[in-house]
Amino acid sequence: MMDWQAFWDPVRLSLQVALLSSLIVIILGTGAAWWMARHHFPGKIVLETLFMLPLVLPPTVVGFLLLMLLGRRSWVGQLIEWLWDAPIIFSWWAAVVATIVVAFPLVYQTMKNGFAAVDPDLEKAARSDGAGEWRVFRSITLPLTYSSLLTALVLGFARALGEFGATLMVAGNIPGKTQTVPTAIYVAVDAGNMPMAWAWTLAIVAMSFVMLLLTGRKAPEAERPRAGTEVSRESRG
Repeated sequence: MMDWQAFWDPVRLSLQVALLSSLIVIILGTGAAWWMARHHFPGKIVLETLFMLPLVLPPTVVGFLLLMLLGRRSWVGQLIEWLWDAPIIFSWWAAVVATIVVAFPLVYQTMKNGFAAVDPDLEKAARSDGAGEWRVFRSITLPLTYSSLLTALVLGFARALGEFGATLMVAGNIPGKTQTVPTAIYVAVDAGNMPMAWAWTLAIVAMSFVMLLLTGRKAPEAERPRAGTEVSRESRG
């Protein structure tokens, strides 16, 4: 008979980590993409390469670098431990940090492409009518990048949900505390517990399928210019 508590703990933690990290990374990735799409400065290509680096590095390398950065021997890790009165390494917050880092390139690139597709004349028209940068961003840019924002959120969530290597390096595999579904599947297969491995696999496939299915619920392409025009008129008012 399956131990449902043992089954549920990694699922709950995976959802908790994926939801929090995807919300954080969508803010960071959207802000970075908007800034990079609107500004030109020396060294921009180097900075953008650093943003995309976790996408091509092995997850264990990302995890090792995070371990060195956040470990108790680094000043960053010591500062965090002093502020929180506990180390971040081998906690579920370490899993959140790891998933943010590995999901960031997907969110950043998706939002950068979305911002690049926005007609700059609409933004200029709003600025010429007295709208500030924040209002232009909120009323013009974001509505026109709705489908990119949704796609970035889903990709960030799915990447965070399936992260294994970096999470294992910095958060470990502590049942009930830091064990996520990917690490639980690995341990179950290694121990020969195939029923649990199958249960967790089906659970994560189902969650990923539902999230990817949401990307099909986008605003019709024909409605996007009309929406942008209406928002532009609103900004003039």
